[in-house]
Amino acid sequence: MKPFFVFSGQGAQCVGMGKDLAESSKAAAEIFKTADAELGYSLSSIIFEGPEEKLTQTRYCQVAIYTVSCAALAAFQEKFPGVTPVGCAGLSLGEYGALYAGGAFDFVTGLKLLAKRAELMDAACNATNGGMASILNGDLAVIREVCAECGIDVANFNSPAQIVISGEKEKVSAACAMLKERGIRKAIELNVAGAFHSRLMADAGEKLQVVLAETEIRLPEIPVWHNYTAAVAGNADELRDNLAKQVAGSVRWHECVQAMAAAGGDTMIEFGPGNVLTKLCSRALPEIAVFNVNSIASLEGINL
Repeated sequence: MKPFFVFSGQGAQCVGMGKDLAESSKAAAEIFKTADAELGYSLSSIIFEGPEEKLTQTRYCQVAIYTVSCAALAAFQEKFPGVTPVGCAGLSLGEYGALYAGGAFDFVTGLKLLAKRAELMDAACNATNGGMASILNGDLAVIREVCAECGIDVANFNSPAQIVISGEKEKVSAACAMLKERGIRKAIELNVAGAFHSRLMADAGEKLQVVLAETEIRLPEIPVWHNYTAAVAGNADELRDNLAKQVAGSVRWHECVQAMAAAGGDTMIEFGPGNVLTKLCSRALPEIAVFNVNSIASLEGINL
């Protein structure tokens, strides 16, 4: 078996996620304890008890998803200490979990970076009126053309059948209408806080670049494929640049998964709340075995 590890990054947070991991795994419990101590407030209480409207705020949800994902990884490594991935990747903020797993930085460094990223992106959300929409089974050339005409961006290339667009809310709505006029039936506007991975996040990305420059980061021991380039960074400065540009840049997720499979990966294990990436991989690479770890039950269901 040659697994590659992937990390959740969107639309999966819910109150109570990861609680059973903390209760059943000493390694997972330590992750939550460390997060609480470093952030200066009880993130674990927000994750386990809510309220939901607080958990889903950008300020909290990014560090929450990262912490739950790392706790799931810790519980997995506690059970399967000899399993080493051939590569890692994470969707959007999940890239920080991938870099942690790959050895680019420790858990606390990733947590602090994501806390700052969330703060900067939250400010960008408040300064703009952004929106996003999921386009299903659409012609990519048509989607690109409409985005250019409307002055918005392609945020996520999740799979050939699922593209996400992002930008000013009114322009996203206009783009959805235009896409439907051009034969694409499913253009679904999303309930999101802002226009993530679009030009409206450019200021947040530039400010994050300054923070990254002051942070100790090394090339990971395990290859990590980046959202922005769908490739492995050649040095630490390139890695920092990818993380900064990822904030306003497109997430090339499908290419990342294809690249990890081409590098020899035959099994994908997703860590973190939900199973969005597991579903995407199952459709894109049906020959790849898939597992997800988001609870004790899911962990116990894995037999490697």
